[in-house]
Amino acid sequence: MKKSTLCVHAGHEPEPVTGAVMPPVFFTSTYVQQAPGEHQGYDYSRAGNPSRTVLEKALAELEGGTHGFCFSSGMGAVDAVLKTLSTGDHVVAMNDLYGGTYRLFRQSYEKLGISFSFIGCSSEAEIESAIQPGTKLMWIETPTNPTLTVVDIALCASICKRHGITLVVDNTFASPMLQSPLALGANIVMHSMTKYLGGHSDLIMGGLVTSDAALAEALFFNQKSTGATPGPMDCYLALRGIKTLHLRMKAHVENAQQIALFLQAHPKVSRVFYPGLPEHPGHGIASRQMSGFGGMLSFELSTNTEENARTFLLGTKLFVLAESLGGVESLVSHPASMTHASIPREIRLRNGVSDGLIRLSVGIEDAQDLIQDLETALSAC
Repeated sequence: MKKSTLCVHAGHEPEPVTGAVMPPVFFTSTYVQQAPGEHQGYDYSRAGNPSRTVLEKALAELEGGTHGFCFSSGMGAVDAVLKTLSTGDHVVAMNDLYGGTYRLFRQSYEKLGISFSFIGCSSEAEIESAIQPGTKLMWIETPTNPTLTVVDIALCASICKRHGITLVVDNTFASPMLQSPLALGANIVMHSMTKYLGGHSDLIMGGLVTSDAALAEALFFNQKSTGATPGPMDCYLALRGIKTLHLRMKAHVENAQQIALFLQAHPKVSRVFYPGLPEHPGHGIASRQMSGFGGMLSFELSTNTEENARTFLLGTKLFVLAESLGGVESLVSHPASMTHASIPREIRLRNGVSDGLIRLSVGIEDAQDLIQDLETALSAC
């Protein structure tokens, strides 16, 4: 079944009692048991809720996996994966990560005795050199936030399989519509479902998908034990958002490509980070492993200073200055002071996140209106 069809139908059939086309929202914390320990599959909503079950099945089907898990935030999902590790374990991670992921790794888990090596993942030799005897996990984003670096998932999967390492891919920027990490050999796919899967900037949620039964058992234990689970209304909103994911992603990609070309040709822009541009160093890999180049891009102004970036950021109207991404509306942000402020400046600069870097989440509005908005802001710089 094509993914566009799965977006509409994955995870559920019409409700059997009433025939309702949309799954009901189950606002309940507990469930009647016929006898102690005998129930109809649900005993307490932290462990499971029918609204969440539908969404988790839909997410798993979209990613081509067998087990889906939803959490009250993307960071809750990241935390559930890290809780599968033990003191003394080692993680190889991208050096260009979402700031919240980096913060959790360094400030929460390092003090528990889990060590991390942050690398560019640009070659087999670089990855191999970072692996240690205690390496149990590799964590990558592709494309990355915010420099849109593209990582070869199949290469990483091959190396991880050779060493018995679990490979986790944060697929948030691509969404299941544009990239299928499990099919390329990854063990776990992670999503901030707040972004493209929800798609309307009205919920906070995270998700994990795997086809490994042992990993699924461990993730379910952590989900149930930690309790970072979403409520039924958020599950309903996410499922509703998924139904139009294929349509929205098509518009995001088309708009982002036009805007990337516009910015690339603009005299006040020195550099554009977008894998859909042939000049992007990851364009070849992205062309192989993605069906579209996404709706995210970043760029630097010719006068690449934080002050000049601030002038631009305050000059847009349609591009709203806000954190997050992936909604139907266009957003603009300043990673150095917003999404990646928790990463020390020297590390940000080393990873290509300059003080003047500007990130765009391109929405589904008319492309020419968005380009005019950018032109107006650029004229003030």
